[in-house]
Amino acid sequence: MFLGMRTVTYTTPDLAAGKAWYTSVLGHDPYFDEPYYVGFNVAGYELGLIPDGDGGSGGTTFFWGVDEIETAVERLTNLGATPTQAPTDVGGGIRVATVTDPFGNVLGVIENPHFVQATAG
Repeated sequence: MFLGMRTVTYTTPDLAAGKAWYTSVLGHDPYFDEPYYVGFNVAGYELGLIPDGDGGSGGTTFFWGVDEIETAVERLTNLGATPTQAPTDVGGGIRVATVTDPFGNVLGVIENPHFVQATAG
């Protein structure tokens, strides 16, 4: 079911400041820049920033790539996970969803038609 590791997201109370800081860290601008999400390509993987209006302590969600997000969420739910975010289009044809595994961990899945999977060679 999982195609490989794809995306990690970090929350930030100030998306513009987060974008500026990670632009400096990575040495390049994001490839996706919207008020609700900033995405950087890091050697074929994605580092995403999402706004955290609460100004909390931050948070991280790792997203596993899948071909069919509804099928993946259904399978994870059937295996005991609890859906926490239904499949959602976040722009550009990219869809994400999250579940909580039976142990309390947030597990993300992402259907991203723009992701080019590296091949072994």
